[in-house]
Amino acid sequence: MGADNQSQGLCVPAASETGRKRVLVLGGGFAGVYAALHLERQLGRRDDVEVTIVSRDNFFLFTPMLHEVAASDLNASAIVISLRKLLPHLSFVEGDLTGLDLRAKTATVAHGGLDGHSHTLAYDYAVLAMGSETNFFGKPGPRDHALTMKTLGDAMLLRNCLIDRLEEADADCMTVGGKNHVVTFVVVGGGFAGVETAGAINDFVHGALPFYPNIQHANVRVMLVHGGKEVLPELGEDLGAYTRKKLIEHGVEVRTGIHVQDVTAAGVVLPDGTLVPTKTVVWAAGVTPPSLLESLPCEKERGRLKVNERMEVPGFPGVWALGDCAAVPDLTNGGRPCPPTAQHALRQGVAVARNVCSALKGRPGKAFRYKMLGQLAAIGRRAGVARILGLKFSGTFAWVLWRTIYLSKLPRLETKVRVAMNWTLDLIFRKDVVQLIGPRELDQLTLPAFPLSSRQQVRHLQALQPQPRH
Repeated sequence: MGADNQSQGLCVPAASETGRKRVLVLGGGFAGVYAALHLERQLGRRDDVEVTIVSRDNFFLFTPMLHEVAASDLNASAIVISLRKLLPHLSFVEGDLTGLDLRAKTATVAHGGLDGHSHTLAYDYAVLAMGSETNFFGKPGPRDHALTMKTLGDAMLLRNCLIDRLEEADADCMTVGGKNHVVTFVVVGGGFAGVETAGAINDFVHGALPFYPNIQHANVRVMLVHGGKEVLPELGEDLGAYTRKKLIEHGVEVRTGIHVQDVTAAGVVLPDGTLVPTKTVVWAAGVTPPSLLESLPCEKERGRLKVNERMEVPGFPGVWALGDCAAVPDLTNGGRPCPPTAQHALRQGVAVARNVCSALKGRPGKAFRYKMLGQLAAIGRRAGVARILGLKFSGTFAWVLWRTIYLSKLPRLETKVRVAMNWTLDLIFRKDVVQLIGPRELDQLTLPAFPLSSRQQVRHLQALQPQPRH
């Protein structure tokens, strides 16, 4: 085994020779980062404990604002912050989690791309906060022919695709009837991600049309397809109906009660066989737990790790699971699993960190209790919907409330200032239509479809750039 490991570039660190307890946080999303933030405050300067966070990206992404990057309301750098800057007293490893042995208490992390190598990290305590993946429901069509909205790379790719479609449709060689499918944009999924993405696409495309004289507003078609009775089911039918009404007023075509049959290179196939011709489909129809969880010898609930009220994984002492990858019982709601929201994940992260600190002292942890304060969504054209502490809000006030609350939730003052400045500029100036990825690179990246992850897409783009001669 040693020879094989050497040939594969596998690095296996020796067990801690200093006697320090090793805490491993797996995941750089809300759950993992907020657990790490609390652990840094409590343990970051201690010599007897080593805390390491593992993430596929070296930054924390504020995902609720992803659609604003796609709509050019925010620069991509405004909603990310370096994990090394955010957690200066913790160890950090960038890479993809490729293996986890709960019995041996080791995690395997790969980085460096195709010519990279792996590290096996040993731990005494582990916090599993591995998030979720886009759920394609076993359909190869959406996986191969649709964009997603989970990562910063997804938002940047969508923005560049929107501009590329406008450039193509504005060309003189396009006929009026032939250009409509180019500027037809379909979003599948009527939850928060789908609604906010559809509103953002609609705002961006119509806001950019003054720069494209050969495209009329009537040529543009933005469609939102949702399988449920009403969009935003989390907020109730009344706010969902209001959202649908406002989206339609803004020019978005909303179709509810429809489950997309397939997505092909030609467009979206509806259940009755109707084809909606389009070159741009965004799949936001839900998430699923990471495939790595399937190999773990743990009890699961709908694919998520089943944990107790202290978020401990039964049968594996010193292991906690939280966030989207775990079915955390909601003690304020009859013990049903907590919804996979950012506000639950960050509070679960703090609670788990406290339980880790208690375990280091040999004390039992505390049960997680949190009653959701409310939910908000931005639906475009400076309008929003919200349900907070049982009260319902809609319109411009809800949009201002959305921006105020999420601005306050951003970590670090510098991030808040960047976002506030971007928002101020967006109120004054028109949409920015600079295409950061050129059409040649975009074609190479997206053909035959979208087979690469966002991280692979970025690396692929770098490989496409001409290399300087020395």
